[in-house]
Amino acid sequence: MLPQLSLVLGGAASGKSAYAENLVLQSGRKPVYIATAQVFDDEMAQKVTRHQLQRGNLWQTYEVPYNVADTLDQFDAESAVLIDCATLWLTNIILDDRDLAQETNDLLAALGRCKAPVVVVSNETGQGIVPENALARKFRNAQGTLNQQIASRAEFVVAIMAGLPMALKGQVP
Repeated sequence: MLPQLSLVLGGAASGKSAYAENLVLQSGRKPVYIATAQVFDDEMAQKVTRHQLQRGNLWQTYEVPYNVADTLDQFDAESAVLIDCATLWLTNIILDDRDLAQETNDLLAALGRCKAPVVVVSNETGQGIVPENALARKFRNAQGTLNQQIASRAEFVVAIMAGLPMALKGQVP
């Protein structure tokens, strides 16, 4: 049984998206994919295309770089929603100079009221050195805070390293 809110954390290319997709598919509900990436170059376009091909036609996909909170309000309990990923959403919010506190509060509130179970994918960015520039430090701190806020509300939190899951909170569904 898929918990109402799950958080899947990991580094880049750790296997977190594949793990999260599998959680949603195993739920037996209608799989919904909220993609937060924006395509600004050929490398990102190739990555997005690769992810789309891997997912196939099973998923109802929404491209939502900013207004994830509004999108979450439209799903019923028959669906299971995957947000991939909170890191790119946060990047979009910061680079667009939106009100970070308000956007974060809106997202957290929407996660709490969504009728469908939600699996959030997010990067763990705080294990490296302190970044040299202010924007990178702002992002790293905001990402750590967002991950903590989602984790505190989630029933299930898992870290992925080298494709291997390590449950941090709750039981593997």
